[in-house]
Parts: sequence; C-alpha cells; structure tokens
Amino acid sequence: MRRRIPQRLVRAIMVAALMTAGFNPALAASGEDIAHSGKGNDVPACVACHGEQGEGQPDAGYPRLAGLNAGYIEHQLASFADESRRNDIMAPIARNLGAADREALGSYLASLSPPKAASQEAPDQALIGAGQVLAQRGIWSKGVPACAQCHGTSGLGVGGAFPQLAGQSAVYIANQLTAWKSGGRGNDPMHLMKGIASKLDDKQINAVAAYYASLPIGVTAASKASEAKQ
Repeated sequence: MRRRIPQRLVRAIMVAALMTAGFNPALAASGEDIAHSGKGNDVPACVACHGEQGEGQPDAGYPRLAGLNAGYIEHQLASFADESRRNDIMAPIARNLGAADREALGSYLASLSPPKAASQEAPDQALIGAGQVLAQRGIWSKGVPACAQCHGTSGLGVGGAFPQLAGQSAVYIANQLTAWKSGGRGNDPMHLMKGIASKLDDKQINAVAAYYASLPIGVTAASKASEAKQ
C-alpha cells in the first residue's frame, strides 16, 4: 500500500529545493513593501525621496518613477549596482536588492499613475519653446537627432530602452544629460545618449529639460488596462 507523504514534509522539501536553487522566500518582498517600507537595514523606503506614489520631487531633482516601463526601472537599478550609472545614494541601495526585488519594484512602480507633481519653479516659456524645437527637430548641423525619434512625439517613451520624459523633473533631465556628457552615466543603448549629450551646451540641455518637464505625463499602461475593463 502506497504511503501518503505528509504535507508538512512536502512543503519543507519544496522550500529546501528553492533555497538550493538560490531563491530564499524569506528574503523576497513585494514591490509595494519595498517602496513604502524599505527592506532590512540597508534599503530605505523609496517614497522618502520619490514620493508616496512615485510622483517624484521636481525641484529637488528626484525623478518621477510612477508609470515608467518596468524593464527600464529594473535596468536602472542593475546599473546603479554595477556602477555603469554612478550615484552615491542609489549604488548601495541597489546592491542590496536582489533580482526578484528589482523586478517586483519595477512592476509596482510601473502600475502607478498619480497626478504630476507640482514644481515651484515658474516655467520659462522662451526656454520651453527652444527646447521644443530641439526635441522635435534636433540640430542636424551638429549631428543631433530629434529626441522624439526615440522617446516618441509626445515624450511618452518607447519600451524599456527609451523612457518617458514627459512630465519628468527638469532638474532631473538636465542632471542626466550632464551625467552622460561627463561620463558619469554609461548605461544607454549603444551609447546613443552620450553621443547626443556631448554635442549639447548647457543652454540647450536646460531648454530640452524645461520642454519635457512642461508636458503632461500621459496615460500609463496600467490606467489604460483599467479603463478597458470599465
């Protein structure tokens, strides 16, 4: 007669197998938990800098993470960890997140769609206008293509390689263009952004940053899916 294996023993065997394979369920955390409560002593809550709903802090240069592509967020966390994107704050945090944590955070933040965070900085319409020309037409005399060719005509991004820029912090965008230009960031596909940023002067960088910061954030994939069910 076949003996039935106790369920407690089955569960213990499964847990042991998963741990042997390199996955420890005790170390796993949901993206929402990490975002709001951090993880352990080495990973603070993301909301402390990026806002309760991932809306960011425009004037402080902390980017909006809500609604960004999940794969893009995962890639940035991995880049902070291996320092292909250098950041003294994010590097130790990213190194203490496992691959499962990064995936969970990416999925959670991508699902959010809070309103655009307000900036106290008054918009400079002349600067925005100059940035619009650069974003939509490029500067062909300098070999600078239009930003819209990769990031979309409305700046809503394309897949995991080209992030949404619309509604992002002007301070943040300017900082990133400067980082690519100086070599502080080198995790872009085929180093496209380094080549582009190196041909822009400070005024052009500030102009395109102001333009994208002025745009509406658009509709996230999560909110589109929610609307389709109604």
